[in-house]
Amino acid sequence: MQTSYPLRQLFPGLEEALYEEMEQQGEIRQIPAGTAMLRKGQTIRSTMLILEGVVKLYQEDEDGHEFFMYDIEPGEACAVSMVCTYQQENSQVMARALTDVTVLTIPIPYMDEWLGKYKSWHYFVIRTWRARYEELLRTINDIAFRNMDERLLLYIEGQVKTMGRHLKLTHQEMATDLNSSREVISRLMKKMEKNGWVILHRNSFEWVKA
Repeated sequence: MQTSYPLRQLFPGLEEALYEEMEQQGEIRQIPAGTAMLRKGQTIRSTMLILEGVVKLYQEDEDGHEFFMYDIEPGEACAVSMVCTYQQENSQVMARALTDVTVLTIPIPYMDEWLGKYKSWHYFVIRTWRARYEELLRTINDIAFRNMDERLLLYIEGQVKTMGRHLKLTHQEMATDLNSSREVISRLMKKMEKNGWVILHRNSFEWVKA
């Protein structure tokens, strides 16, 4: 496979030979927004490196309730697919394309080979897991020590950083991500609107807070 995507800019610090192998052995996939990219219990046969777009990773309980964990953005990899690939385990989480997404998938045999062949890949895997571990610690900290007003504010600021100030998010979607209720989120959004922080629209809003 030959790719026009700037792998060296998106994933800096790798060996030149590794970039060449990524281009030769990887497969580019275009995934529409809303597509389920990873399901709980699914056998993972390749890892995903994000080239364009944003992927949402979340947990789902037996009743189908979702709990947002973190987003994966361009220049990042799916840590879950990495570890499940190495251990040949099934996924315990879900992943969905939040926007139209372009990914580079790397099959299992090359993942194993690169881990021993390229030090930069070894360090990339460690950095990826460390970053996701820190994300989860922040999420746990927010749940344990912050009230819903603070959690909603931090959540919106994170979404604005990723998606821009005009967010196509419903109150129910935000409530699902924050493990809250639509009524609570609607009340807090009205409060933000009164404070001049947001402009509410149907199924979307604009973030105008400085």
